[in-house]
Amino acid sequence: MIVNGVEKPLPRPMTVQEYLEENGYQIARVAMERNGSILPKASFAETMLEDGDTLEIVSFVGGG
Repeated sequence: MIVNGVEKPLPRPMTVQEYLEENGYQIARVAMERNGSILPKASFAETMLEDGDTLEIVSFVGGG
């Protein structure tokens, strides 16, 4: 799969939420596009990743 323009292996079958958590993302501060479509946060826990997926992940950072 491709994550933010970088090819990465999918280590095992996993959901979007599992992938994000295992890679240090804070779910509350993330927006994701999967294969060209926005993926609602409500579906992160049930959406399974596939080898051919293309993900764009954006993390929101607070501050001033």
